[in-house]
Amino acid sequence: MTLADTATSPTIDSRHARALALEAGFTEAGLLALPAADVEQTADRFSRFVDSGFHGQMQYLTRLDEAGNLLRGRVERPFPWARSVLVCMASYHADAVRSVDPAPEGTGWIARYAWTARRDPDRSLRPSDYHKVLLKRLRQVEAALKQRYGAFESRAFVDTGPLLERAAARAAGLGWVGKNTCLIHPKHGSWSFLTALVMALPVDEPPPLAIPDRCGSCTRCLDACPTGALIAPYQMDATRCIAYLTIEHRDAIDPELSDGMGRQVFGCDICQDVCPWNRKAPIAQDDGLQCREELVNPELEWLAEMDESHFETLFNGSPIRRTGFWSMRRNVAIAMGNSGLTRFIPWLERQAESATSPTPFLQAVHRALSRLRSGSKND
Repeated sequence: MTLADTATSPTIDSRHARALALEAGFTEAGLLALPAADVEQTADRFSRFVDSGFHGQMQYLTRLDEAGNLLRGRVERPFPWARSVLVCMASYHADAVRSVDPAPEGTGWIARYAWTARRDPDRSLRPSDYHKVLLKRLRQVEAALKQRYGAFESRAFVDTGPLLERAAARAAGLGWVGKNTCLIHPKHGSWSFLTALVMALPVDEPPPLAIPDRCGSCTRCLDACPTGALIAPYQMDATRCIAYLTIEHRDAIDPELSDGMGRQVFGCDICQDVCPWNRKAPIAQDDGLQCREELVNPELEWLAEMDESHFETLFNGSPIRRTGFWSMRRNVAIAMGNSGLTRFIPWLERQAESATSPTPFLQAVHRALSRLRSGSKND
């Protein structure tokens, strides 16, 4: 289907599209007609975010179209043929402790979304990459829609497309963007992956009812952020966010920020763990997004003693592989320094003697040694 065909093309039915998404295994779904009602406000907010340098090293966010506009500011920029977006949610909420709960001494924290595993027919678990799991489901929905409506232009994305998923999800009636900048669903909270199917099919229905902002006067997320990444309600400086620092940032981490990272070694759940809307969120019943229990409060020694081969084997097919071996070791060294536990000194000293380790890792090692030898600790 081309742009010229859309005037006479069939219109997509939101109830049918949602039913297909739920049948494929998604938790919830909503359909957005383009252009969205608040498209200009969304584009302006994103432009201010990038102009402020809050994107850090995530240069893919700064890609421009031929006219010099930010590609992600509007769906129609990269996809001029687009007439609708089906946004699908998949809950990954696991029945496990939170990062802010009391934890065994000397353990780290891996973000909840990276615990995912697939349960095979024999009930065994193996690491799963939610990108692959959810893209397969989205392709299933896409195929079913084309079977009903005929061939049409489309693109399916799981965290990989040039669009603002949270803004699209909000406009599709799936929740509101909270003060922690996460999408919050009134039933499922914020523990959800977002996927998007961009389509040339038009929508001939009233827009979905918007879910009003229900954060109220609560500031728990802002108060709990240990690095001050939430600079104001609904505003994040990603360069200060622990999730960005432990995953996207490849260089040495400023001591001011690393000292506030606590025991986080991959991602961060703090602003979601303290959110009241996640207290009663139902546990996900999803065989493709099960919890790998060994990744909940992992021992820092266990992570530290992995060689690169073991790291690649253990996290093959896992989101954790994205951070890379040396960045993970850097993060582990920082967590050791923040722990206040002198038992980590011998391992750190051995690493400090290495002449082949990358500089960001060695800087983290020396900082950790300095903190432990001086008795400094973050509470």
